[in-house]
Order: sequence, then C-alpha cells, then structure tokens
Amino acid sequence: MPQPKVKLVVTGDDFGYCPKRNQGIVDCFQAGGISNVSLLVNASSAKEATELAKRHHIPIGLHANLSEGLPVSQGLKRGSTLLNKDGFFHGKMGFRKALQSGRVNMTEVELELRAQVRLFGELMGHLPCHMDGHQHIHVLPEVCEVFAQVLSDCGISYTRVPVERGLHSCPWLSPVLRDFYMQVEKDALESIPVFRRHGIRWPDVYLGLTTMGHNMSVPNLRRAFSHALELDLDVSLSPPGGESKNRKNTTESPVLTAELMVHPGYPSHPQEGGCGEGPDDFSQSADRQQELTTLKDPALLAFYTQERVQLCAFRDL
Repeated sequence: MPQPKVKLVVTGDDFGYCPKRNQGIVDCFQAGGISNVSLLVNASSAKEATELAKRHHIPIGLHANLSEGLPVSQGLKRGSTLLNKDGFFHGKMGFRKALQSGRVNMTEVELELRAQVRLFGELMGHLPCHMDGHQHIHVLPEVCEVFAQVLSDCGISYTRVPVERGLHSCPWLSPVLRDFYMQVEKDALESIPVFRRHGIRWPDVYLGLTTMGHNMSVPNLRRAFSHALELDLDVSLSPPGGESKNRKNTTESPVLTAELMVHPGYPSHPQEGGCGEGPDDFSQSADRQQELTTLKDPALLAFYTQERVQLCAFRDL
C-alpha cells in the first residue's frame, strides 16, 4: 500500500468472554477484519484468550471492567461499594446510578483497576500498551481520574475516547440508544482534560457507537468513515500535543489515526461464558456474528485499500 491516509486500529472488545467469542475474534483477526483486541480479565475464558493471543500473535490490551460479573481484587469484600448483595458488579446502568448517587468509593475503584492490570500482566507476561473500559466506564466522572492515574503509574500509553463524529445525525439509532450514546459522548468530552493532564494518548478519531451489532454493515461503516475523513481534526479532541504524532515533523501528507470499536464473535451458548453471571443477551444474539461477517466482507477490505486505510495496532501508532 502507498503512504496510508489513515492508520486504523480495529479493536475487538470482550476477548475472553466465552469460547465462541474467542473463536470468532481469532477468525476475524486471521481474515484481516480486526487488528487488535481488548481483554476482559475477569471473564470465564480469559486464560484461553491469552493463550490464543500468544499463539496467533494478536496485539492485545485491557478492557477494564467495573460493571459486569465478579471482581478480580481479593481486597473487595461483600459490602464493597462496587458490588451488589450477591457479590457482583452493579451492571452497566447500576454502576452509573451508584456513581451518580455518590455511593462508589474511588479507593475501591483503584484497587480493582490495579488488580486487573496485574492479572493481565500475569496472563500475558507483559503489561498492556492500551487500556479502555467495558461499557465505557473509564470516561465516567471521578472514575476517569483514577483510571488516568493508574495508566500513568503503569506506563500504559493509550486509551479510548468515545466521541464519534456523525453520532448526532445518525438516522438508525433508537431513542434509548441515542440517549445513552449522547451521555457517553458527554462523559468522554469531559474526560479529555484529565487524560491529557496525565499524558495519556488516544487516536485522532473514534468510530463504533453507530455501527454496533445489527447496525453494522458495509454502507454504515462507509458512512462513519466519511464523517471521519471529510472533517478536519478537531484539536480540542486530540491527544496531548494537540495532534497525532503521525502529523508532526513530516513533509508528507498527514496521517490520521483512528480506532474502530467492534464486537465480533459467534453467539454464546446460553449457559457458557460471561464474567461470573453467565452471558448477556447481546452475547447470545446474532449481532456478534453480524459484526464478524461484515468485518470480513471483501467489500469492506476493498474499501480500506481504496481509501488508503492501513489496519494496525496501538503499538504501531
């Protein structure tokens, strides 16, 4: 490929969730549909996932989880502000409600995040070069401060800032989904000064909210990319330094960096997988395979070539 116009990290989230997810992610990587994965270390098939990553040389980071399943930290006891009466995390919306009501202890958040980083290192033999949050918990108020400090202390360079161009004008999102994504965007925008202050980086462009599950198709991905490629880089959203390092000190055309968040896989068996409570509805649905099929579609891979989009990992940015 000639000089790329875009360096794109296509990250398969939820690696380790179940054997069917792991197999789908590996198949997608081998087909050239993803270039990076994000591991749930508290998931039931996390150890198998790390073995697959090593075997197939899949670039891997940490998908920090404070909202689904069982904690990793042995220091969190029953009665922890992160856990419900059954000893599980509060859930995607339950965690947000607990945070909004001031019932989440940030010392416990830090304890759990550090435990997950430590377990990742034990499983992989190295620390992650990127770390994001399951269900976007890492950009939530207060949590992002702790998250950024942990990244800085551990030397983890990259995170995800889920602000997607084109979200506001996307025609196919349901009102409930749109409202949730708009709140994610608001939280992400407010997290930027925190990440910047700690020297944490992220790609210039984020994609993936408008193309999840049944909303993923080649036309929808092309639409999402068109918003990313046609608009100038918004310096207010860019990582430390005001621009991608790929845009500095070069006489060549600037290279845009981007991350596409995806969730490929095969549908989970009803009683197999998850993070301690069994697999969720999304994992058991056909949406995962819809993403897998789309990401492997020759038409999408041809589009990447046509637009000079080069798939890579965070370590290549």
